[in-house]
Amino acid sequence: MTRGAVAPLIALTLIGAACTSDGDSGGGDTAPAGTDAPEESTAPEETTAPEDTVEVVQTDESKLDAVQSAGVFKCGTRDALPGFATLDESGEHVGFDSDFCRVIAAAVLGDATAVEMVDLETDARFTALQSGEVDALVRNTTWTASRDGNEGATFLQPTFYDGQGMMVATDSGFASIEDMDNVIICVAQGTTTEGNAAAEAAKLGLTWEVRPFENTDLIQEAFVAGQCDGWSSDVSQLTGLRSVYPDGPDALTILPEVFSKEPLAPAVADGDSAWAQAVNWAIFATIQAEEFGITSENIDTFEGTDDPSIQRFLGQVVEGDAVLDPGLGLPTDFAYQVVKQVGNYGEIFERNLAPLGLERGVNALWSDADAPGLIYAPPYR
Repeated sequence: MTRGAVAPLIALTLIGAACTSDGDSGGGDTAPAGTDAPEESTAPEETTAPEDTVEVVQTDESKLDAVQSAGVFKCGTRDALPGFATLDESGEHVGFDSDFCRVIAAAVLGDATAVEMVDLETDARFTALQSGEVDALVRNTTWTASRDGNEGATFLQPTFYDGQGMMVATDSGFASIEDMDNVIICVAQGTTTEGNAAAEAAKLGLTWEVRPFENTDLIQEAFVAGQCDGWSSDVSQLTGLRSVYPDGPDALTILPEVFSKEPLAPAVADGDSAWAQAVNWAIFATIQAEEFGITSENIDTFEGTDDPSIQRFLGQVVEGDAVLDPGLGLPTDFAYQVVKQVGNYGEIFERNLAPLGLERGVNALWSDADAPGLIYAPPYR
């Protein structure tokens, strides 16, 4: 199903490798202690002068039309963050972010396998998005004001709420961030994590040398060699990296403090509301399905349900009237395809993140009676 033409995208100059969020998430304000997530920073993000200018191709066609015509969705992701996006033994992308790439393909194309995973380095993420190398970015990236304003990106519904933390050697003697003075803190270069760490040290009156590295492999080498007293990143990323640490996860401890807000969210290029809406509602489908109690295993038992809300959601005839088409440019059964082929939000979380020891926390549904979280979808009607 196609959409009407949207306003042409304007050519713009990207702000070079702006602060990232990757393990890379970035930081912000204080998040609840115990929040599991990837990284970023509370300090204002700095940008560097652009070395290259990326000219966005001008077109009257929505990306939604282009993706549906091509029959494949190009998803900007990564391949080395346990729990979120890695390669299995067969070379297949697996993980929380990888599954949300498949969610989008299932919604837009009716086929969760019609996705091309494009692995991107941290500093190339937004350039790839604006150049059209990828159709959307689903790569543990923190939504911040400066990224929203400077990167030509529209951020969508966060899939994971995270916060920056600190990981230390278990035998270090550190039980709290406040114990760490005159230390070296290692972080990923080009991420908001750098600024967050510096801001937290200043707030606590501590002396930290914040030492940046190009990637997590180099941080781990430095950590193993004793060059780092602490490793700071998003808690979810630290948890994933701890799970595959060469000396075993028990050799490392993640301290209890979480000192930033890191809403990790997919992003699409600015200027295309039809495509943004389609991707957003694909994500919402996983959330609403969990709220309804609909899973990939039981979804077909809802055929013939007399609940009009579920009928609308699954693309069924509603009380004898026509199937609801909300005008999103998606097949009317897009939510059915998403849940049947990939699963609801809870299934995606349990499959990929629970094995790392991550708990739902703020990533629980808003309707969870015992511990309500921030995960919420607008009504489908």
